[in-house]
Amino acid sequence: MVNKINRLDEQHVGIPNQNEIFSIPGVGGIIIKDIDNVAHILMQTRCKPNAPNEDGLLEIPAGKIRAFENIFDALRREIKEETGLEVTEIFGEEIVSVYDGNDYKVINFMPFSCSQNVDGNYPIMVFVFICRVTGDLLPFSDESKNYKWIPISKLKEMLADKPEKIYPMHIDTLKKYITYDNSKHK
Repeated sequence: MVNKINRLDEQHVGIPNQNEIFSIPGVGGIIIKDIDNVAHILMQTRCKPNAPNEDGLLEIPAGKIRAFENIFDALRREIKEETGLEVTEIFGEEIVSVYDGNDYKVINFMPFSCSQNVDGNYPIMVFVFICRVTGDLLPFSDESKNYKWIPISKLKEMLADKPEKIYPMHIDTLKKYITYDNSKHK
């Protein structure tokens, strides 16, 4: 894979400025579950000791996409690594189209939401999908802890009253989900 990446750097990207920094692509999942007929979303506490502004914030499971990794495979991998859960359904995956030609294999997808950090120290862009899972939660992982199924009503209160307690990359996505018509995801 290194040869392929080097070839792409030389042929397509070039290196016009050695100091140029690119956005880091990431993927996240709004994991939904009905508990006693009440809609819940899985949230976790972010473990980032080297990033004190982020450590301890609530977030949805998310992580980076590896070079040439299918975004849906990345979402399944990240959720499994962080929570121990197996993704059984990703809303929107069924409408993916694929182009395979001219030495490219391109998937065209439509996430529920996409957020990009355009200031600060971490140039991340996160594509978020709504999904369902099965299995048992890990007690903890290297990247997260304190997994909680939070009712939508409580999440709505948290977003209104204490948004600073939630990872900034997920705030507007969660607000969008709360106002979104969830009836098709029941």
